[in-house]
Amino acid sequence: MASRKQSEVLKRGVKAWNVWREENPRAKQPNFTRANLRSAKLAGANLRAADLSGADLVRADLRGADLTGALLRGANLGEANLSGANLSSARLLGAYLGKANLSKAILRKAGLERTVLVQTNLEEADLTGCSIYGLAAWDLNLKGVTQSDLIISSQTGGGRLAGPKISVDDIEVAQFIYLLLHNEKLRRVIDTITSKVVLILGRFSEERKRVLDAIREELRRMGFAPVLFDFDKPTSKDLTGTIETVARMARFIIADLTDPSSIPHELATIVPFLRTTPVLPLRLAGSGGYTMFEDFQRAYRWVLKTHEYKDARSLISALPEVIAPADKMADALLGRSSSPKFA
Repeated sequence: MASRKQSEVLKRGVKAWNVWREENPRAKQPNFTRANLRSAKLAGANLRAADLSGADLVRADLRGADLTGALLRGANLGEANLSGANLSSARLLGAYLGKANLSKAILRKAGLERTVLVQTNLEEADLTGCSIYGLAAWDLNLKGVTQSDLIISSQTGGGRLAGPKISVDDIEVAQFIYLLLHNEKLRRVIDTITSKVVLILGRFSEERKRVLDAIREELRRMGFAPVLFDFDKPTSKDLTGTIETVARMARFIIADLTDPSSIPHELATIVPFLRTTPVLPLRLAGSGGYTMFEDFQRAYRWVLKTHEYKDARSLISALPEVIAPADKMADALLGRSSSPKFA
């Protein structure tokens, strides 16, 4: 339980509290376990190594407070203002920080295991070296945040890592990385995407759509998982970003260039950044050229020579041979082949 004497000193205000701590450097560790400090005015308070486990700090003003090495296990800091506070090496196991303001706060090497961060403001905060196993992160403000060497490994009761140290540099992808490492089903899904998905891009008229459907059906028969983006109108920035994400994960891309005005913006955006995803351009013979794509073929080794076909029937019958170079290049670009051409 909280120390009665220390609680009385704290109630006199931050100035009185800080003077008391300065005058009593050997005093027992400040103990505010399960204390009711809701809406408390604690801006600039010296709370180094204080035990605030289970404390109610909802909407407390802790701006610029020194919480270095403090224990905040299970504390409720919902909507608390911790802007500019120093929480280096603080332990916040299971604490709640929903809608809390941690802008410009220092949390270097803080323990955030199983901490709840929902709509939390972490703008320009320093999270370097934090332990974040089990952390719940939703709708965060991460503008300008420093987030390097975030440890996602679980720990033993004594604070030691239960296994090898695994760290990431992005709090929002930490949960995904952990699931990827420890969830066999998720790993199988990722493997399926990267080994079977074929992304098909183009603008398809009714006539072209029949050709497309035939290509998709043949790809399915061959064991691939075709994904189609039919650009019947210019794409938004968000959609282009989504396409780029899928493109990076696909085994290879088929780009329909039959319409000379087809997908120039999308290809110009995604092609330069693919590197490990081959692009196979197709075009109906006599349908016209696409000058920009010729530039792509010269500049990027993952863009294959354009395959021209006479009609839909000849394309479908020859599809295994048509896509074979893209399939082979996919392995080469991922280092699964010793082919000198793509090494």
